[in-house]
Amino acid sequence: MVVRVPATSANLGPGFDTLGLALNLYNTFSVTPARLSSIHIAGEGEDRPKLRIDNVFVKIFNEVLEFYEYPRGHYKFSFHNDIPISRGLGSSSAVIIGAIVSAYHIMQKPLDTNEILNLALCYENHPDNITPALCGGFNIAMLESNKQPTKNTRKDSIFGSQKTRVVSMKTPISSDIKAVVVVPNTTISTKFSRRTLPKKYSTKDAVFNLSHACMLSAAFLKGDYKLLREASGDRFHQDVRMKALPILFAIQKLALENNALLSTLSGSGSSFLNICYADESKNLVELMQKSFPKFRVFELEFDNMGATLLES
Repeated sequence: MVVRVPATSANLGPGFDTLGLALNLYNTFSVTPARLSSIHIAGEGEDRPKLRIDNVFVKIFNEVLEFYEYPRGHYKFSFHNDIPISRGLGSSSAVIIGAIVSAYHIMQKPLDTNEILNLALCYENHPDNITPALCGGFNIAMLESNKQPTKNTRKDSIFGSQKTRVVSMKTPISSDIKAVVVVPNTTISTKFSRRTLPKKYSTKDAVFNLSHACMLSAAFLKGDYKLLREASGDRFHQDVRMKALPILFAIQKLALENNALLSTLSGSGSSFLNICYADESKNLVELMQKSFPKFRVFELEFDNMGATLLES
């Protein structure tokens, strides 16, 4: 069984912990019944022995099987990772969604989007990455009080006492636009960067972000992408986080001076997401590669499928 999960970019400027989209850059997870369990990693993270000793995918996969009281067995786990780790492109969300979806396929259990997102929420308490990783496309996601009891309420389970649930909406993204993603060789810790954010915001700044997040969502929902530039302004988190790696301001400036429709920090960074019309993407890629030769630059389409079973 092989499951593929896309990279994601969250926040998109003003949509802090709320908006996200999927990119056609993938982690692929292969799970095969075996006599003895083993883990093989290729691509991103293959040089990190810890990922084979204490593997998050395997941990979550086994916990989901245990939650549904499915007999645990031995498996050969083979991972091919193309999503850069700790760069704001949803590598951890890809692992979480990949593990849960793989467990569902092993159990031959029908995929229930809401159910899977709520299980994923136990490992990632912000829905802006897990939602596009599962669903693909552009997503609006929010958390609501969970008034429905979990189907399996065993007290010894991590899933037994969820206080919130995910409510989300997806729309596909047109092939008229592409992403140009710049990936610095420096990481920015999500946990650390959250500590640097203000504890309070003024009403003026809150209204600014609210109005811009609404307009950004409408632009994606209607496919009116020319609105993205104005709508992607932010006063909540971007500038504070970008100060940890000031060269990010130069990336944004270069993108906006060369017809980018949107140029925002991807998640908490350090990657930068630039969106432009498809016929202008190659020019922007060349400019970024020339100006920032030490950084990786990806020219990507958007993924509208989300987590996908490639073979079984």
